[in-house]
Amino acid sequence: MTRLDTDVLLAHARESTGLTDFGDDTLPTRVAMVVDRLNGAELDDTGSRAAADTINGLLTSRLHFMADHAHLPIATERISAPLFATGEPRSGTTLLHALLAENEDARALRFWEVMYPSPPPGPAVDDDPRRARADADWREILHRIPPWIVSHPYNDLLGDGLPECERTWAFDFRATNPSAWWRVPMTIHTFPQDHHAQYALHRMMLQHIQYTRPPKRWVLKGFHGRRLRALFDTYPDAHIVWVHRDPVQVLASQIVAFGQINECLAGSLDWNQYAEATIEGSRANFHAYLDDPLVDDPRIHHVRYCDFVADPVATIGAFYDFAGAPFSTNAEKAMRDYLVANRTDRYGKFTYSTDVLPVPVRQLHDEFAPYRERFGIDIETRR
Repeated sequence: MTRLDTDVLLAHARESTGLTDFGDDTLPTRVAMVVDRLNGAELDDTGSRAAADTINGLLTSRLHFMADHAHLPIATERISAPLFATGEPRSGTTLLHALLAENEDARALRFWEVMYPSPPPGPAVDDDPRRARADADWREILHRIPPWIVSHPYNDLLGDGLPECERTWAFDFRATNPSAWWRVPMTIHTFPQDHHAQYALHRMMLQHIQYTRPPKRWVLKGFHGRRLRALFDTYPDAHIVWVHRDPVQVLASQIVAFGQINECLAGSLDWNQYAEATIEGSRANFHAYLDDPLVDDPRIHHVRYCDFVADPVATIGAFYDFAGAPFSTNAEKAMRDYLVANRTDRYGKFTYSTDVLPVPVRQLHDEFAPYRERFGIDIETRR
């Protein structure tokens, strides 16, 4: 195994770009944490080279990104009244986001833009090579992780797909997002967070992508429930639509969907251990939501998963009304047309069972009763 060296990686990125400013003096510390994990993962030489290439790509992308912000008036871009979709993973938020993005008066992040943000994509032409490069990346990702197109059929947009907000800070080395780290044979890992720093980068990315483009209302999606303070400090005029689903179904679906991704990335997976870790992380979220006063912030519109599934477009219309945003007949038609043309089982039906849960289902139902009562959620039964 070839051991990675943080100082060598940082120096190489600086030398290859001729740039020196990462925009954060604490970044090398986080890179070192990632490098330590990689060195402890017993990667072979091919895996180590893939890790080094991935780190170099993220570091050089960040250097160019910060240079753009130093030399262009990107910081003057105003991000006004963005709309965020959130909820626990596997709660329908990706479909919600996809529908929001169908509004021609809205702007959503695209994978090719956040994977290769520099120079700012606003002036880019339709045949910008970054589009094809991101498409090729996504074909490689889906070849590496075949089940992902079934559990997440929206990936068929390839580079024009809709990334989660967390992807905007991939080059901050606080999480190993699978769309950035797919070439490295290891499981996904999260490192210590700094929510305000992450949302500062998020805002910079929105400004970066909006630069020279006509302003539109941003529609975004991420797992923001544990970061509400930082989100609202960064975007005081934001509104959030939060989908709530039966935690037992959420946990079972997460274990299968994300376990498949991790197994494909790492080559193998201890499913029992993974299920236990997933339960611990997600149950902490469900309990924390009951204790956070910001969950009751008047800028948050809470909806039930069952109501969203019953009529997604009506749910979105109610959210637009809640946020004081116009919801045109054209937007409604585009969303309804999307639902007709994009069945969620178009690459096969994603299946899972509560049998994967390492805790008795009845025990979990009892544990999450306060959460269900708080948001009016019934126990979900699946056929």
